[in-house]
Amino acid sequence: MDTTRRAPARRKLIPGGRDGRRMLAIAFVDRTGSGLWASVSVLYFTYVSHLSVAQVGTLAAIAGAIGIAGAPLGGHLADRFPLTRVLIALQLLRAVASFALLTTDNYVLLITISALGGFGDRAANVLTKLYATRVAGPDRIRYQAISRTAANAGWALGGLTAAAALALGTTAAYHWLLLGDALSFVAVAALTFGCGEPPSPQRTVATSKGTPPATAPPNPWRDRTYLAYVATETVLFLDDAVFKVGLPLWIAHASNAPHGLAPLLMVLNNVMVVALQVPLARLATTTAATRSLLIPLSAAFALGGTTLALSATGGAVTAALLLTASATAFTLAEMLHATISWELSVALAPGTAQGSYLGVHGLAQSAQRSIGPLAVTAAIATGPFGWTAFGAVIALTCIIQHRLVRDPLARTPLSVPSVTVSEH
Repeated sequence: MDTTRRAPARRKLIPGGRDGRRMLAIAFVDRTGSGLWASVSVLYFTYVSHLSVAQVGTLAAIAGAIGIAGAPLGGHLADRFPLTRVLIALQLLRAVASFALLTTDNYVLLITISALGGFGDRAANVLTKLYATRVAGPDRIRYQAISRTAANAGWALGGLTAAAALALGTTAAYHWLLLGDALSFVAVAALTFGCGEPPSPQRTVATSKGTPPATAPPNPWRDRTYLAYVATETVLFLDDAVFKVGLPLWIAHASNAPHGLAPLLMVLNNVMVVALQVPLARLATTTAATRSLLIPLSAAFALGGTTLALSATGGAVTAALLLTASATAFTLAEMLHATISWELSVALAPGTAQGSYLGVHGLAQSAQRSIGPLAVTAAIATGPFGWTAFGAVIALTCIIQHRLVRDPLARTPLSVPSVTVSEH
């Protein structure tokens, strides 16, 4: 009789094995390039392309509206074709769009090119999330936290580089930042080529005769509760527009803070995520616990809007301090919402149609790309009261979502095991 005591199996530090680790490297490279561009894109269109505030907001809104189709199309393709091959094609599309922005200042062309890039970005985002869900399995929240840490480390590196480049104050510096973003997409496509294809039992494989599956999968477009949930998600994702459009424009046109503060606040955002995203994942030990985080999320959004409004009332130092406080509050909201959104979007989706459901959920971020710039430019035009109302509306939406998902989650089996995080 073998009486040897076996040591308990240790949980993998990185869920998903080799492919999980490779996807973390992809996230880092992708977001490093995006960090070069995202924090200065508004300034590029303002000072290099010489667009007005209204034109910049309209460009972002139209490009975002066209890019909305990327999310559901990406989810549809995810159930039918290999994820890695589609991801490679989308990354190359994003690269072509970034290179093309360097070739023109024509307003119509800038909108068209930005829309193509937005389409690729939204579709790639959905497929990347689905890939992570498949390779990480029940450890998806832990993997999401680690992935966001890697991605935001890249954002911070890119943002610091952008801040240094802005000190030069030249058109060439902006061009080099955009070129770096384009090259990062090429690198990501090359890295994705080496990733293995994760198992996808729900993929629909068409026969040569086009015979439909014996049982039709659930249709997210007929799931009214899920569609209502996605609608509330669109509002909660507005923090993305705050950092990419709202803060830079507010600093440039309505506050006494130095313009160089804009990329530094983006760096602050990403440093906080790197330091705190994994520890915060410990709060989401179950789906029910994840839902309860909507209450502190509501408070964080309200605080962010209030401090941003107050930043218009003081001198340069006071404005900088209040803008930093606002960025901190919105970053906390971003981290909490990332954990909440990741888990609830999967927990509310039937396993047999996960790709399609996540594609519809991706519409929330896609729609925010269109609505967000308009919302934050409207807040800027309204002045301090606009930012106060902005935060209050999102805070109220958190409460609405908390009530909306209660009954559906009560009917859903526990989907997330206890989270033990030790990656440091």
